[in-house]
Amino acid sequence: MLYYLSFLLASSYSGFNVFRYITFRAAMAALMALMISFLLGPWLIRVLTEKQIGQQIRDDGPASHATKAGTPTMGGALILLALLISTLMLADIANRYVLLALIATVGSGVVGFADDYLKLTRKNSKGLPPGAKLLGQLLVALVVAVALYNIPKFSTEIAFPFIKTLRVNLDIFYIPFAMLVIVGASNAVNLTDGLDGLAIGPVMVAAGTYAVVAYVTGHLKLAEYLQIPYVAGVGELTVFCAAVVAAGLGFLWYNAYPAQMFMGDVGSLSLGAALGVVAVMTKNEILLIIIGGVFVIEALSVIFQVASYKIRRKRVFLMAPIHHHYELKGWKEPQIIVRFWILSIIFAVIGLSTLKLR
Repeated sequence: MLYYLSFLLASSYSGFNVFRYITFRAAMAALMALMISFLLGPWLIRVLTEKQIGQQIRDDGPASHATKAGTPTMGGALILLALLISTLMLADIANRYVLLALIATVGSGVVGFADDYLKLTRKNSKGLPPGAKLLGQLLVALVVAVALYNIPKFSTEIAFPFIKTLRVNLDIFYIPFAMLVIVGASNAVNLTDGLDGLAIGPVMVAAGTYAVVAYVTGHLKLAEYLQIPYVAGVGELTVFCAAVVAAGLGFLWYNAYPAQMFMGDVGSLSLGAALGVVAVMTKNEILLIIIGGVFVIEALSVIFQVASYKIRRKRVFLMAPIHHHYELKGWKEPQIIVRFWILSIIFAVIGLSTLKLR
């Protein structure tokens, strides 16, 4: 909204022309999201505590997690609120990519809210049935994928990191592919959210990386120089990604070990979907495997664990997702968290390097 207001004011005050620059609005969106998080965080914790909206701990989890029972959850609502307000205020809300990013994020957040709500009302760690939860995610992803497919000149080709000449055109099959990326990213972040600050750190790193990717993808000259797909208008997602980073940073202030509140599925599902949809819209879907390497490792650990037990009746890890494996091996929680953050930064650097190494 401030973006459009600046056009009216610029005719009288030339200083408002600065709002025309994506980089400036991205910085302002980040500051606004951070300020909202800091201002509303204590109030939200107090409300969640008064309403007894506390975390339900899984029965088969590490024994050390028993002390976390009752910690206020659904703190992801703070992230969503800060992200939504700052994006609406400082991004071009008429931009179709921004609108679809918000639809994917908020829609997945609604699914996560339903899951969290059922956990609270039932007083256990089981929320929505897995089938219903997945169906909700798929419906949100379907709406976004179909909308993208129908955007004129939106490419249905897939580009591959390190190989600039390899492009695969999926045509109509791009719709299920895009759905897979969005839903897969959403669930991968959800699986990673098991320790204080473990998920939000890699989310911020990945969102910050995709802010750079979105900017260069939406800049014709930079995209041509780097030999990456150019997507007109997608640079506006830089503002959205910057808001994700700052909203996550504000939340981390309260989620750092020992956490004052957890994000819940309302936060993890929505943030994962945000990363997935940005990867799709910037035409860097495969790159998400590298940038979101921590999430991939967490998801694969669950897949391998389940597959191994069903086939061989043996477990690969002491417990899945893999961060619980290291807990049971004696690693301290802060040690696991910081090391996974370091890994996420390494993956982000590798991901950014692929923009040039093609």
